[in-house]
Amino acid sequence: AKAMPADLTVHKWHVFQHIKEARGALGATDRALAILDALLSFHPETALYGDSELIVWPSNEQLIGRANGMPPATLRRHLAVLVECGLIIRRDSPNGKRYARKGQGGEIEQAYGFDISPIVARAAEFKELAEVVRA
Repeated sequence: AKAMPADLTVHKWHVFQHIKEARGALGATDRALAILDALLSFHPETALYGDSELIVWPSNEQLIGRANGMPPATLRRHLAVLVECGLIIRRDSPNGKRYARKGQGGEIEQAYGFDISPIVARAAEFKELAEVVRA
């Protein structure tokens, strides 16, 4: 993801709306956007901050459940589309599992899964693309 200001804050559902409107320009499919919608729903906050941990680690089964039951092969294919479009970044663990490791105080020290920070870093770009599509 691009370097972003630590004080940058975006509303995830507003940015998602801009991404949906600009999906043709981004190369995203409707199924990929259904998965992005599901991924965003795993982040507990509506506001996403540039200086916060923006990795979600749902299992494929959890993602399938929130993405209206799409087949596993379809899920994997459209996750790859999201990566290719620069909407998410894979943060793989050594064993390929998605999880978070918490420290003594309960804070997340290390997380493996999908990094949604490009949503924050590229929010202004998505808004501009959506405005061009609307015009």
